Amino acid sequence: MNSINRRSVLLAGLGAAGAGALAACSGSADTPALVSPHGPAVAAAEDNRTRTGRTREVTLTAARATVDLGAGIRARTWTFSGRVPGAELRVPAGDTLAATLSNQLPDQATTSLHWHGLSLRNDMDGVPPVTQAAVRAGRNFTYRFTADTPGTYFFHPHVGVQLDRGLYAPLIVEDPREPLSYDEEWVVVLDDWLDGVTGTPDDVFAELGHGMGGMHTGDDSGHDMGDMDGMGDMGSMDMSGTSGSPSASPSGRGTGTGFMLMGARSRLLGGDAGDVRYPYHLVNGRVPADPAVFRTKPGKRIRLRLINAGGDTAYRVALGGHRLTVTHTDGFPVRHRQADALLIGMGERYDVLVTLGDGVFPLVALAEGKNATGMALIRTGTGSGPKPAVRPRELDGTVMVASRLRAADDVRLDTKKTDRVHRIELTGGMMAYDWAVNGRRFDMNDPTAHPITVEQGQRVRLDFVNTTTMWHPMHLHGHTYQLGGGGPRKDTTIVLPKQTVSVFFDADNPGQWMLHCHNAYHGEAGMMALVAYQA
Repeated sequence: MNSINRRSVLLAGLGAAGAGALAACSGSADTPALVSPHGPAVAAAEDNRTRTGRTREVTLTAARATVDLGAGIRARTWTFSGRVPGAELRVPAGDTLAATLSNQLPDQATTSLHWHGLSLRNDMDGVPPVTQAAVRAGRNFTYRFTADTPGTYFFHPHVGVQLDRGLYAPLIVEDPREPLSYDEEWVVVLDDWLDGVTGTPDDVFAELGHGMGGMHTGDDSGHDMGDMDGMGDMGSMDMSGTSGSPSASPSGRGTGTGFMLMGARSRLLGGDAGDVRYPYHLVNGRVPADPAVFRTKPGKRIRLRLINAGGDTAYRVALGGHRLTVTHTDGFPVRHRQADALLIGMGERYDVLVTLGDGVFPLVALAEGKNATGMALIRTGTGSGPKPAVRPRELDGTVMVASRLRAADDVRLDTKKTDRVHRIELTGGMMAYDWAVNGRRFDMNDPTAHPITVEQGQRVRLDFVNTTTMWHPMHLHGHTYQLGGGGPRKDTTIVLPKQTVSVFFDADNPGQWMLHCHNAYHGEAGMMALVAYQA
């Protein structure tokens, strides 16, 4: 997710195979030989996937559009086919997906599609310049792969900070032997929004990139507002911008600290909750004053598939008047646990079951630490809906986090000796905005310079060691890992400040894969690394 401009220069005139060759042979002289994203090992892994023989074809057009966020709020943004979120894509497990990306974006912007959470063939992962050349404006690229793992996923670009525009949509891989029993389901996409309202994500990144500098007042996060621990999860000040626009020029470009959020604090997130001031928080593309509504009947058992597609915000999610039964996280089943609310970081997904009462119930996504909310409604009866600022008591009840879950028996990793251990030190801070892995900012001009190497068939342990004073949702492409010895299977997990989280995965999907913070701005600043299979 490094700079659009750098990628455009680097990849101009290169085809997809050229980009793969560049990624395979670049780097320092002592870099080990790596499996190419386009090599025979990748093709062999694809051939071994269970297939139905069916192919689902779809065209996804990325273009500029004006979208209606509700309550008279309109935003000029980039979308897939004019919608936010993009249209839900569903395929049965084992089908081949042939998705053609048509890049109709303005200003010669390049783009790509990353299939977040899927274990798929490496050359279809959508990461320029590692696995493909970025798709140039006016061009098409077809992603073709077997979607063999049931679950809740989504897709988004992996170029610059395009994720923080409207370029995202749910991807549901259906289980033909679905073990859960329920009547209906609702896919719920959460997002923090500013594009076309107060500026663009590129404006935000330009401001954040200057760091705190002379504004530094405390710890290395640069956000220290004094001891706020006694002020609850959200502090006592509304600095989220929800009651008005952040300071911005008429052109929408931030002035001074127009985009930088100060004073966001959360105990659940270990302190500093985020960097960016968003005017709106959306549930299925709508603001709380004019929410999305799911209509059904009382007594129905509903499966909610919750996706956090945000750029900088963790959400605490609750359904007023109900408890939630957690069944999956990041597409994989867990031992069922009940909770009043869930904490969902950027890139994470949770599936829950709930049996509905009679009435109108708010599904609230509290922007953790930011004193702002998104909201949708579930309506099973008559009556008026709650006010947009409603805060169900469930938000202050038992909050489920991933570390409290256990993998379901059929997806728990077998007990096995660990073959390779890597220390993944998360470094940097707001002072210089120098986010990195192991002290090195990822360089898109030389992506294989310092690979984290594994060999096919190995059991690998990654120790995420967060040396910073901010939390980071760490996402591994192409694999799922297990938290600790028996925790949930995930591809994205929250690593709290000054904490260490160990995860385990089997190296069973050869290629070159990104490992990065799913805060769009931290990743773009350099908190990325390459996990690469040795040839």
